[in-house]
Amino acid sequence: MTTDRTDAVERSGATATESDVRDITDLYHEFGEDRVPAGQRETSAFPVLSKSGTPDWDPDSWEFTVTGAVETERTFSWDEFRDLPHETQKQDFHCVTGWSKLDCAFTGVPFTELAERAGVTDDAVHVMFSALDGYTTDLPLEDCMRDEVLFAWAYDGEPLPEDHGGPLRVVTPHKYAYKGAKWVDGVEFLTEPELGYWERRGYSETANPWREERYS
Repeated sequence: MTTDRTDAVERSGATATESDVRDITDLYHEFGEDRVPAGQRETSAFPVLSKSGTPDWDPDSWEFTVTGAVETERTFSWDEFRDLPHETQKQDFHCVTGWSKLDCAFTGVPFTELAERAGVTDDAVHVMFSALDGYTTDLPLEDCMRDEVLFAWAYDGEPLPEDHGGPLRVVTPHKYAYKGAKWVDGVEFLTEPELGYWERRGYSETANPWREERYS
């Protein structure tokens, strides 16, 4: 990340004191008995996985769009997006390839905040996320309208590294992490389900780690 990009992210208020962090690592009680789902192994590393290389971005031209079945389609510049209400959460992160990283502190804008600002219409049932590298992933609307689904720009108090999805990625701790698009630049609310990049290639649409829903 260049100095200009680092400065742009740091000005967003990425850091938080320990007392400000919302701990949601007990989320697993909703889905199973074990914090680390079956078929997963805990790791202290944070492997880098993506469908292709890390895309370039410019904070001066970057835009985030909210489109589809909403009352008001929205477009945010980087400055506008980082000024939205945000919070820091301690989450667990489960990769479909079999590793889990616990106690990750992500800072970002809750999905529900953007949904409220755009005014999701009653006929919206599904969500498609898009990214700078052309990646897409889909989720039912009800799986997105959870407090722990964040558009994250910081990790462990530092700007989110570009190889981990910076400037902005989605985190979905109740799903395998391929449902959390890296380098996300837009969200579309759909009136009918559509499949994203990996879902079209045989990955599970539901992606519940506690049921080992890796493939369809």
